[in-house]
Amino acid sequence: MPNQVTMGAVLLCSMGVAPSTLVVLPKNKVMATKMPAANIMDNVPMLNIPPFAMCQSMSNPAVIAATTAATAAALGVFTKTPAPCTPATAAPWSPGSSKVMIGGQPAVNSSCKLTCTLGGNISIASPGCMTVQTG
Repeated sequence: MPNQVTMGAVLLCSMGVAPSTLVVLPKNKVMATKMPAANIMDNVPMLNIPPFAMCQSMSNPAVIAATTAATAAALGVFTKTPAPCTPATAAPWSPGSSKVMIGGQPAVNSSCKLTCTLGGNISIASPGCMTVQTG
């Protein structure tokens, strides 16, 4: 059974170059191992989802611009260049817990994923809570 995700969970983006840490505000007043527990709506870029250092997605306009400039500087030799990450998460965490609700929304568990509209897939490397399980 997957574990409950809380404040401090370690996140990975398939297009990011470094992990990030989930931020969960205590607005829902539900704690798991003394940390605020996440629901599927804890998906707000820069509030809940901090940057993953640099982005490598060729769907990201900043990466396209950096790559175009680097390729021009290399006299036409393609040079893929990462750009600073700016998460763009429009949809909630999916699929969410089928059994546990937090603040009227399904809880986020360690099997949930989040999609960045700029091309990355965000997963949970460490849920932040190893003792509370959700379905």
